[in-house]
Amino acid sequence: MKALTFIRPGHFEMTEKPKPEIVEPKDAIVRITASSICSSDLHIIHGSVPQAEPGVTLGHEMVGVVESVGPGVKKLKPGDRVAVNVETFCGECFFCRNGWVNNCTDRHGGWALGCRIDGGQTEFVRVPYADNGLSLIPDSVSDDQALFVGDILVTGYWAVDISEVSENDTVLIIGAGPTGLCTLECLKLKHPRNIIVCEKQAGRRRFVERHYPGVTVVSPDDCLAAVMRLGENGGADRVIEVAGTDESFRMAWQAARPNAIVTIVALYDRPQVLPLPDMYGKNLIFKTGGVDGRDCDVLLELIAAGKIDTTPFITHRFPLSRINDAYTLFGQQQDGVIKTMITPD
Repeated sequence: MKALTFIRPGHFEMTEKPKPEIVEPKDAIVRITASSICSSDLHIIHGSVPQAEPGVTLGHEMVGVVESVGPGVKKLKPGDRVAVNVETFCGECFFCRNGWVNNCTDRHGGWALGCRIDGGQTEFVRVPYADNGLSLIPDSVSDDQALFVGDILVTGYWAVDISEVSENDTVLIIGAGPTGLCTLECLKLKHPRNIIVCEKQAGRRRFVERHYPGVTVVSPDDCLAAVMRLGENGGADRVIEVAGTDESFRMAWQAARPNAIVTIVALYDRPQVLPLPDMYGKNLIFKTGGVDGRDCDVLLELIAAGKIDTTPFITHRFPLSRINDAYTLFGQQQDGVIKTMITPD
């Protein structure tokens, strides 16, 4: 089968690999019906993910159909349509029992697919701990609707959840890329008093204005003024940082009111520094880390109920044979791209 393979930093190519087989009793083999490209894939290619294994098949955003299951799989059967979770987790260790599945202590725990073991930019994928890592897609939900559930949508849902948003809050999202938009989609469920989205790219600002008319959309130059105008106590009550630059990291703590929560979702290319003398007295709470993708089933129910819709984020479609073109488009942010959808040839 064809598989987009990470060769070394700066280089990936389409290779031929054997179709995966069941290795462990709790494995499932999934036939990919749609996948996508994530910014984390670009980070791997750029050499910013040291744990990424050369030779691995890229891709961790995918939906498909169960092809076969191991004898230890109890919840799934061949023919089931499923969304694949970005996290691999055993469900039994200390961290899994507490809902922190990103920190699963299994050797494949956390972000494995498309990083440390073969992922989904291919035709078939082996999913360890399939009962945990695969979510049944309701019959009323299409592949388009379910595609982002297992990664960027569950990331946005997790970010909003740990930010402890209330209806009285002014909430700032920094970054209107795919994950920022998924965070916005989930934030709407909390009905905060004010939502502000700060985005550098004019095209993305127009996208938010078109699809979310009740949201205040600003450029970085206007962000702090907007937060001070709408926030009642000297800034935003909650800040969710999804952009991942030096400037956006600094803006996150600057825009927060004293005693606010600042949630860091972004993956940075280099270390960030908190200038504690400048922040003295703000008493901020920072929440950081990788997504704990435990709520995929909840999200599929919300999609089926019409409360979440990420289909407008799919702006471009490519067959697997043209995935290199999709990478160029997405990596260079051409033609107003938000997300690509990759389907079998």
